[in-house]
Amino acid sequence: MRVTFTVNGREETVDGVWEGESLLYVLRERVGLPGSKNACEQGECGSCTVYLDGTPVCSCLVAAGQADGRQVRTVEGLADGARLDPVQEAFVECGAVQCGFCTPGLIVQAHALIERVARPSDAEIREALAGNLCRCTGYEKILDAVRLAAARKAAGRPTAGRTAGRTAGQGTPGGEAAG
Repeated sequence: MRVTFTVNGREETVDGVWEGESLLYVLRERVGLPGSKNACEQGECGSCTVYLDGTPVCSCLVAAGQADGRQVRTVEGLADGARLDPVQEAFVECGAVQCGFCTPGLIVQAHALIERVARPSDAEIREALAGNLCRCTGYEKILDAVRLAAARKAAGRPTAGRTAGRTAGQGTPGGEAAG
């Protein structure tokens, strides 16, 4: 089947998609956006979280055909060209990135939270990130990063203006997480 959808503001058409193919697979292997990670394939870890029509979803649970005619935004699409999104920047600054495997999903979920709640409480942050698992950080630096990004956004403060490359949620220059 053919699937046509908008990914990070750009229309994409993918031919030969089979019925059981996930949106995650299509994004990574057919569209060339490896930011979202394939970890559990059961929607339990959150590593594959992307926006689908503005709502965070586990892309491993979405059949690619369900994205036909819809809007998808990945962790790569949060950055404004080479300029990182404030959430991505905060993850880098706070050291909330270790192996990087969970980072893309955490960033998308944190971004969605901050869009909904300008100054989230710690309880709101924990609730929003409850579906995202990290085996490396112990979460405190992740919480620090979300707090920092929210505070900067609420204050209307500009960010430090980091540029993409080895960025939060994008791993190494080739897009893969280290390790």
